[in-house]
Amino acid sequence: MSHTQPASAFNQELLKVPGFLFVDHVAVAVRQGELDKTVEAYQLLGFREIHREEVLGGDQVREALMQNGEGPNLIQLIEPLNETSPVQKFIEKNGGRGGLTHLAFRVRNAQAAYDYMKQVGFNLIDKAPRRGSRGTTVFFVHPKSRNENPFGFLIEVVEDPSQH
Repeated sequence: MSHTQPASAFNQELLKVPGFLFVDHVAVAVRQGELDKTVEAYQLLGFREIHREEVLGGDQVREALMQNGEGPNLIQLIEPLNETSPVQKFIEKNGGRGGLTHLAFRVRNAQAAYDYMKQVGFNLIDKAPRRGSRGTTVFFVHPKSRNENPFGFLIEVVEDPSQH
């Protein structure tokens, strides 16, 4: 006789963990002045632009969110607004080229995910969850967050209050 929990009980336990639900978006940096042409290139692949916004504060970017089909996974094209933008610094470190900047994962509750990740030792870049684009709440996780097995890329954690 097996002493394992039924699958439904296991799934209920997983719901208590403030983990990732799905990939919210893949962020791609584009050089200043190239956002519109990059949007056009994605449109040739069947993507449609569903949101555009200037994100100020510490981000200093213009973003366009691209969607293909009806799925929740998006491509976020981000263009630096000025030389102080972290995206501009990424482009400079990348030899003047754009490219993949981070992966973003959706969570139900950004504060719960933040508290859990901090408690278990992740290196969180933001001091607390903060406002992101499209009315979301976000925070970033350092690429070298786990010394024994770093991710190797920047992670953004996203809560979309419109999905509650």
